[in-house]
Amino acid sequence: MTARNDILAARAEALAADIDLDPRYDDDGFLVDDPDGDQLDRSERAALRRVEGLSTELQDVSEVEYRQLRLERVVLAGIWSEGTVEDAENSLRELAALAETAGSTVLAGVVQRRNRPDPGTWLGSGKAAELREVVIAEGADTVICDSELAPSQRRALEDVVKVKVIDRTALILDIFAQHAKSKEGKAQVELAQLQYLLPRLRGWGESMSRQAGGQAAGGQGMGSRGPGETKIELDRRRINSRIAKLKREIVSMKTVRDTKRSGRRERQVPAVAIAGYTNAGKSSILNRLTGAGVLVQNQLFATLDPTVRRAETPEGRLYTIADTVGFVRDLPHQLVEAFRSTLEEVADSDLLLHVVDGSHPDPEAQITAVRSVLADVGATDVKEIVIVNKADVADPEVLERLQRTEQHCLVVSARTGQGFEQLRELISRELPKPEIRVDVLLPYDRGDLLSRMHDEAEVLSTEHTGEGTRVHAKVGQRLAAELTSYAV
Repeated sequence: MTARNDILAARAEALAADIDLDPRYDDDGFLVDDPDGDQLDRSERAALRRVEGLSTELQDVSEVEYRQLRLERVVLAGIWSEGTVEDAENSLRELAALAETAGSTVLAGVVQRRNRPDPGTWLGSGKAAELREVVIAEGADTVICDSELAPSQRRALEDVVKVKVIDRTALILDIFAQHAKSKEGKAQVELAQLQYLLPRLRGWGESMSRQAGGQAAGGQGMGSRGPGETKIELDRRRINSRIAKLKREIVSMKTVRDTKRSGRRERQVPAVAIAGYTNAGKSSILNRLTGAGVLVQNQLFATLDPTVRRAETPEGRLYTIADTVGFVRDLPHQLVEAFRSTLEEVADSDLLLHVVDGSHPDPEAQITAVRSVLADVGATDVKEIVIVNKADVADPEVLERLQRTEQHCLVVSARTGQGFEQLRELISRELPKPEIRVDVLLPYDRGDLLSRMHDEAEVLSTEHTGEGTRVHAKVGQRLAAELTSYAV
């Protein structure tokens, strides 16, 4: 490994030494309009930068053979076109975590410094050839690219590296397909996968042909010509039919979800939604608040199917709290569209708990990525509280910085319980409160109304008399209408 790195470094130095330093031309020989514009250091442009600490290959020899039978062995590739080198390496580490979640063994990762991706092979032909050497040396069978590739770029890069190439979008779709459990979740993921696949269908030669005629029909000539479809056209038609069917199914499932949500609205039960970056600890916070028992794993996208649970404020007011799918940087737009009905739980809530991983190297980037997706689903008007989780392992300076920059911010630890008393009080304070004051005398046989007042209203006082229970409370409009006949 060290020897090969030395070889690559030596090649980079030789290349840098041989390059004509004429500032009018870039490394690929193209004329630069403005030599004083956005220039990159030549030594960085000339070499793939190796990112350390990504390998997930097991060291236990007894397990290696088993792992190699089941898992793909991958090399990661990224392009660093903006930001700092730390940003580029953090992005590749996130890609490594995604690959590991999908069940792969990460062997190595490289970053190439470029102004923009190459329109042909994404990395450029020279760097693609160097990536091929890395693949051979590591014994990899797959290359994962840290962005979404055009179909032509993926094919061209595959032709150079001689192994399977997938992009970030395909990787995330694969993880979603593995983790979806409910009927709705599976339908949403399949829809996103088919929408991604449709423009990437590819045919190879005569094996794909379903048409005949003239010389192409082997000399059979007249009588052999027909209106047949090519196999790729047939596949495209079948995919479009399946997409239409899935969209109809998701709409019908959305109707069921809307019915349940409208039922809660009619009972005027406030709604809280938990959203945030994947693996930030959203399910752990839901479990800590409600005892929901939702699956918790130190893994990306462990939660895909939304979970709605009942909870109570310290004063006993009932509200619902929903755990939603985690977000990620550059979340594929196919997934945002497919999961739009699920994400409406966030847009229709009264309060949003935006969970942030305080131990992440760049939590501000996580916040930006989540708010970008929330804007796509129309959830920007929901009252937001930023909950910085994992305070027990986070850097105190990072926590202080987030508290300074975010207006409504609370630091908690779902593992230790730190800050959860304050969180419960904050939720109680921020939820919309009923405003209509009532003074009613409820007969003892209307215990159902008394129970609803304790669940939905703010009870100010109660008094048990010979005729019934007298209650002073603040209630919502619907409940106030039902209590009119019992007013004192």
